[in-house]
Amino acid sequence: MKFYEYEAVVIGSGCAGYNCADWLYDFGVKNIAVVTEGRNKGTSRNTGSDKQTYYKLSLAGNEGDSVYNMAQTLFSGGGVDGDIALAEAANSARCFMKLANLGVDFPTNEYGEFVGYKTDHDPYSRATSIGPYTSKKMTEVLERSVIQKEIKILDNCQAVKLLTEKGQIVGVLCLDLSSEEAGYIAIKTPCVVMATGGPAAVYLNSVYPESQTGNSSLALDAGAEFANLCEWQYGLASVDFRWNVSGTYQQVLPRYISIDEQGVEREFLNEYFSSPEEVLKNVFLKGYEWPFDVRKIYGSSFVDLLVYEETVVKGRKVYMDFTREPKGLQNGFEKLDKTAYDYLKNSDALIPLPIARLKKMNAGAIELYREHGIDLEREPLRIAVCAQHCNGGVRVDKDWQTNIKGLYVIGEAAGTFGVFRPGGAALNSCQVGGFRAARHISYFAERKVTADFSHIAEQAAEELDKLVTKTKGTQPTLLSTRETYQKEMSASFAFLRNPQEMKEAKKRISQRIDSFCNDNRWTEKKELSALFKNLDLLKMQEAIALSMIEAAENFGSRGSCFVFDRGDFLERKPKAENEEGRKYIVTAKKTEKGIQTGRTPVRPVPERELWFEKVWNSCKELERRKQK
Repeated sequence: MKFYEYEAVVIGSGCAGYNCADWLYDFGVKNIAVVTEGRNKGTSRNTGSDKQTYYKLSLAGNEGDSVYNMAQTLFSGGGVDGDIALAEAANSARCFMKLANLGVDFPTNEYGEFVGYKTDHDPYSRATSIGPYTSKKMTEVLERSVIQKEIKILDNCQAVKLLTEKGQIVGVLCLDLSSEEAGYIAIKTPCVVMATGGPAAVYLNSVYPESQTGNSSLALDAGAEFANLCEWQYGLASVDFRWNVSGTYQQVLPRYISIDEQGVEREFLNEYFSSPEEVLKNVFLKGYEWPFDVRKIYGSSFVDLLVYEETVVKGRKVYMDFTREPKGLQNGFEKLDKTAYDYLKNSDALIPLPIARLKKMNAGAIELYREHGIDLEREPLRIAVCAQHCNGGVRVDKDWQTNIKGLYVIGEAAGTFGVFRPGGAALNSCQVGGFRAARHISYFAERKVTADFSHIAEQAAEELDKLVTKTKGTQPTLLSTRETYQKEMSASFAFLRNPQEMKEAKKRISQRIDSFCNDNRWTEKKELSALFKNLDLLKMQEAIALSMIEAAENFGSRGSCFVFDRGDFLERKPKAENEEGRKYIVTAKKTEKGIQTGRTPVRPVPERELWFEKVWNSCKELERRKQK
């Protein structure tokens, strides 16, 4: 076993992890390392949308935005802790400007204002973008800064267990993926920052990049409390290449077609909406209202339900076709909804054919698919309703520290978003979370481990070796078993939720945990990475399932979930939301009796000190403390 020692360790090499490491160095904590199972993996480097949104405090126009206004927007989504909302708003401009200064070319007008646009659940024009690859560019510039500072990056290193003593972090145990023997690496550290992304591998129907799996059960096993694992975002995405089809892809008004087993093609949306014009209105709105929203099931989110009906219930293939006009536009744009008409007019895109409108408004959206072997100018784009983002995760405080001393969780792995969130708020949160965690470690955290670390690490390795030994077999089953796990989750715990079916499916998840060693077999040590991933996703499925059952029974349909009784969901009304539930967070925590779920009131937006002299003096006192 290899041993390392650092003052702080960041697990994850996406834009959240790199940002935190970069801030740690700037705050003077320089004996640090970034641990990653693959530098080129992860969501932020490998995903996006038509123009991937970064949500920030408004820095242009005449709207009169403020930190408090932005905090209230984030808090009003429901299930959000107010101190986190305030921290995300207060540090938004600082973190955004860092990215701009590092080389992310967010658009400015001739005077230097960072102009913006409105995204979903956004009362101001706070959103901005550099195109499909906003988070990819963020990751690249932050990685470059980390490399220039010579911060240690431990690549091909998969974290498999957090090491604690008396409720405090003392280190992390990793699997060495660079070696054929797949031995262990033990890292002694009092501060671990998890930036491992959301539990991306739990679903089969997913828009997460296949390289992103998540690792949230590290915190679950260590005793961290989770928040809102029931709250996800689902929406339309391409399946041959995983990508969100939001924004411009919808606003150019493509044809929605379904093809059955006999090859018969239908513009199926017209069979359910009152007119072709009503279809076009709601397709256009999908650009703004991309996530499935149970409040909009008689509007834009009805499109998601109909795509699900065609693909899952009827077993057909659904496509968005940009090469021909949809019904309702053959005779021009005069009957188009005013919002859609004005948008296309202002974009100089009142021109024939969706592909021409897409090329006019966002040519990069076409090139993106061409780079992945799909030519939107010649072929339709196959789509489905997929999981896209987990709004829940590990519960943290205003410094992104968990209930375990020394464990911080940032990015999508942190449960900071609640029921609704503005589009792009995740990118702001991952930057602010990394900043806040680095600042707290620098000023307040203990930076030494006094425990007998070698003994703790060796004991943990022995426990993991028991699992490895029990699962050794003659035929590998890891990939087929993972698909079985994922199918169950997509069938029973996605955006359509039947409480009784979920309870029955949850029993099957528990049974699979009990039979894990019999079901998961490896033959070569290079497969051990997949073994630990399967265990991680199964543990997270159980926590998510229990959280969803808790929320469905107590809060009904809310956010991106449609709770209903047995029967055809197209003919059912969703179980009404108990809006009092937005004042609560659904919690989950592993105990000796298993995972226990509950509800806890959100922390309110706090009163804060705004008198300059008092704040100035407290900052000077903080600096004196650090120097000691």
